Amino acid sequence: MSADDELYYLSATELARRIRSKRLTSRQAVDAHIRAVERVNPVLNAVVRDRFASARSEADAADARTRDVHADDLPAFHGVPCTIKESFALTGMPNTSGLVARTGITATEDATAVARMRAAGFIPIGVTNTSELCMWMESDNKVYGRTNNPYDPSRIVGGSSGGEGAIVGAGASPIGVGSDVGGSIRMPAFFNGVFGHKCTGGLVPNTGQYPLATGASARYCVTGPIARRAEDLFPSLSLMAGPDGFCEGATSAVRLVDPGSIDLRGLEVVNIPDDGRIPVSGALREAQARVVTRLRGRGMRVRDYRPKLLRHGLEMWSACLSTSGQPYADLLGDGTPVDGLAALGEFVRGRSPFTLPSIALVILEGLVKSMDEGNARFVAMKDELYAELEREIGPDAVFLYPSHSWTAPRHRVPLLVPVLWTYTAALNVLEVPVTQVPLGLDDDGIPLGIQVGALRGGDSRTIAVALELERAFGGWVRPALSS
Repeated sequence: MSADDELYYLSATELARRIRSKRLTSRQAVDAHIRAVERVNPVLNAVVRDRFASARSEADAADARTRDVHADDLPAFHGVPCTIKESFALTGMPNTSGLVARTGITATEDATAVARMRAAGFIPIGVTNTSELCMWMESDNKVYGRTNNPYDPSRIVGGSSGGEGAIVGAGASPIGVGSDVGGSIRMPAFFNGVFGHKCTGGLVPNTGQYPLATGASARYCVTGPIARRAEDLFPSLSLMAGPDGFCEGATSAVRLVDPGSIDLRGLEVVNIPDDGRIPVSGALREAQARVVTRLRGRGMRVRDYRPKLLRHGLEMWSACLSTSGQPYADLLGDGTPVDGLAALGEFVRGRSPFTLPSIALVILEGLVKSMDEGNARFVAMKDELYAELEREIGPDAVFLYPSHSWTAPRHRVPLLVPVLWTYTAALNVLEVPVTQVPLGLDDDGIPLGIQVGALRGGDSRTIAVALELERAFGGWVRPALSS
């Protein structure tokens, strides 16, 4: 194993420890991860704009500070490289969110989460690909093209934080910043074999993202980390959390505690096998069963439970999004509403600046908005479901839930079965915290995983279980592409 190879297995937390103790320089850590990006990105197309020169300069400045300042006075992640989803403003970097109309737009300041990451010592080495306007489960757009999976380039990386999931999954970045309104942190983390955390609604400000969620959707859409090691989830979440005075829906009510202080013995774990509507593959069912066995063996109390209303996850998510925030048709047209049928005609003729999933979403949005009575019923059903979870799960438990119906599908397959992401989306409108946990690889070498959730405010508890599952199943497995 080369010196670089050793670094690719380390958490951001461990990299920071080594930099502060002068066993490693920031420049060495940054250069190693830049070399990894240069090696894998021609296949992945995950990093869509790099800032390698600036990152190296910032690493040199960090090393100078390491020499001049006592280790205890250095920030928590001093000199550690990271990556940022392109939909977040990062000074000097593009901020198109994959929309052709925004080509050439460059951020002049950092998004709140990005600024907090940088203040904690992180050094961004590049920005990563998204789906068009962050609203589809395949990261493909007409600005940057399509991103490929590091375990099998013929498969998707998920969306919309797919570039982030892919570059972290390839081992070329220890951690990154993503966002999630329907699974956009958890699907990429799952498909690419790493950890991701969707926080309690409003815990981390979304300020500086494009598009920016407004109204009730400001709490459905969350910002959070994607990381190759579980120990980075809590410290990165902690530094990003807290109102910034600008973000609609932000909250200071959630109390985060160190997951390491949580005694898991006797913890109640509610096992939800599926949503009662969309079947789950045998490989993922078996993986979930192994988790149940492990947690029981660690002294946790596991019981099965099937919330009947979860089968309407698609309708609840669609209704909640359609009745809050700016219409997607307006966003896609950069302020001028897009006519879905006309855009479809242009697409068929090969002249559309939009991707097919975006056009389909505009058409679907119009249909959903026309059903006011049904929308009101499903919005109310979401509240009814959360009340049921409060009764059945309780404030001190966690629940297990499939990450998806199956492992990372081939490119374009999601267009044929466009509803499988409801395994993640239903949890957004419930505003609950969920940690995506990798569980090794299947027989084809494709990542397995599971979602660990809790009631609102239970972020620390889901991360504590993620740490336990990483110890049990090994966590991230480096793909052959990265070697």
